[in-house]
Amino acid sequence: MSLMRFHILHETQYRYEAPVALSQQLLHLTPRNFQFQQCESHHIAIDPPPVEKIRSVDYFGNSRKYVAIVAQHEKFVVRAESVVCLTPRPTFELIPSSTDWETVRDSLIQFGTQLKPEQLEPLKFLYPSPHVSVGDELAAYAKQSFVPGCSVLAGALDLTNRIFADFTFDPEATDISTPLDELLKLRRGVCQDFAHLMIGCLRSLGLPCRYVSGYILTHPAPGKPRLIGADASHAWVSVYCPSVGWVDFDPTNRCMVNLEHITLGWGRDFSDVTLLRGVMLGSGGQDLTVSVTVTPLSELAHT
Repeated sequence: MSLMRFHILHETQYRYEAPVALSQQLLHLTPRNFQFQQCESHHIAIDPPPVEKIRSVDYFGNSRKYVAIVAQHEKFVVRAESVVCLTPRPTFELIPSSTDWETVRDSLIQFGTQLKPEQLEPLKFLYPSPHVSVGDELAAYAKQSFVPGCSVLAGALDLTNRIFADFTFDPEATDISTPLDELLKLRRGVCQDFAHLMIGCLRSLGLPCRYVSGYILTHPAPGKPRLIGADASHAWVSVYCPSVGWVDFDPTNRCMVNLEHITLGWGRDFSDVTLLRGVMLGSGGQDLTVSVTVTPLSELAHT
């Protein structure tokens, strides 16, 4: 497989029932640079124009942007446009045999011993977080995949496949506050839920796992054009294996991540990489519209 280049257009629009006097927002909309991805260009346009803009890097190394709008407004629009280049990741068959999961667990939870520098980073993603709990029920579900002596990556791949088979995609079944124990009973949710569930399962076994936020290329029906604005943001997980590093799995689509997933950032869970979050001074309700279009540059070249 060769590299892939994508154009991403992500537009978020809020319309307010009553004028808003002040809005302060934190944006995680800049694609991240790392081994398998390079952001070639990126621009964020905001209406109304902010009076204050601050770029920074968060605790996890993600780019973020703070904006403040002080002019009275009834509409708030954020338009993020990027070009990203992806290079192939190793497939499961090409990854060397990974360490068994019990060895990985034991190496990270032995208190009183000196941890190696490469072990410190995974520890950030080993414990419960605001939207990811740990517990016996999650561990029991995970152990059906992580049998004794199973390698970390083989167990993660099996868990990915089981979540896809056991759970139904249903955008009406849950919201961001739905706890994982309830999700286990519902067996329904969205990509965010399935990512949180897989993370909770792995952390319940003592294995580090992080939440990844981004986009995925969707495929139109045969003979149909790609629909503008029909895509959405996506979420998947990244599993730590000492002999390999971080390897990404998508339980919503039953696959390992490769050349169709564009990464914005990663953290402990959704709360660390919320795409747009903030506060405003005003009253009344609001209407939210989100439009995302991911297009291979090869298609744009022929239009």
